[in-house]
Amino acid sequence: MRANWKGFLRLSLVTCPVALYPATSESEKISFNQLNRATGHRIKYVKVDVDTGDEVPNEDIVKGYELEKGQFIEVTKEELEELALESTRTIEIDEFVDKAEIDPRYLIRPYYLRPDGKIGHDAFAVIRETIREMDKVAIGRVVLTNREHIIALEPLEKGLVGTLLRYPYEVRSEQEYFDEIQDVKVTKDMLDLARHIVNQKTGTFDPEKFEDHYETALVDLINQKRAGKTIRPKERPKGENVVDLMEALRQSVGREAAPAKAAKPAKKARKAAAGQKEMLMPIQGKKPAKEAVAKKPVTGQRRKSA
Repeated sequence: MRANWKGFLRLSLVTCPVALYPATSESEKISFNQLNRATGHRIKYVKVDVDTGDEVPNEDIVKGYELEKGQFIEVTKEELEELALESTRTIEIDEFVDKAEIDPRYLIRPYYLRPDGKIGHDAFAVIRETIREMDKVAIGRVVLTNREHIIALEPLEKGLVGTLLRYPYEVRSEQEYFDEIQDVKVTKDMLDLARHIVNQKTGTFDPEKFEDHYETALVDLINQKRAGKTIRPKERPKGENVVDLMEALRQSVGREAAPAKAAKPAKKARKAAAGQKEMLMPIQGKKPAKEAVAKKPVTGQRRKSA
């Protein structure tokens, strides 16, 4: 795996070289190309001058900030590099907070943090175990894709998980959406029935039980089209208004309590290494999909997805 970022992790005077890796991936999901319906050929994206319509080569493209309509301030790559934030090369731990204090709305995406190379493992272990012993989350700063981000660090086994956080100006106020919600008084009987439903559905969080039904349906659709089958639209479920909320709760309790006679055991989600694409049928005369996925793409040729 190629690191997204390499630099140093620092707690006061304790420093160690580290590497940052993405903890999630969507590369296993099916993606589509845009095609010309008339020819079946792929669509090519080009960058053109809005006024002249001429194609512009990459070396002539610069960044600009729009002050007013059609009025821009040009900012060069060299000027951006001159900003030279310390967090470009160092994750400085600024403070420690309780995890419960971090509003979930501020969470963006997780990364794995580990020592980079053979040195610095002792310093890394000191920082990791200090965070673990204090039962805190370490807050620092890191520069990714030319932007400085807040990052929250937590121990995970022998390494650290770093979660990027949003800035306050990126989080919208809930009042913009919740002000018009009516104040409704919920009766004790309704709450008792609702609690009973929750108790019947209570379980443990296990990601292995999750299945991407849409991805599975995509695979089935592609296989059917490759087999030359006619695709017929399925009837969509219709939403119904609840007339008697109390009766709906009672019926829900009864339905959840009834044993599922023909219920099938939950399928385990496929591991990311295997991928959903293995489910695709092989094309006659070509390698199976599994081998095709494993084959590395030619350098410089990247798929564009819709």
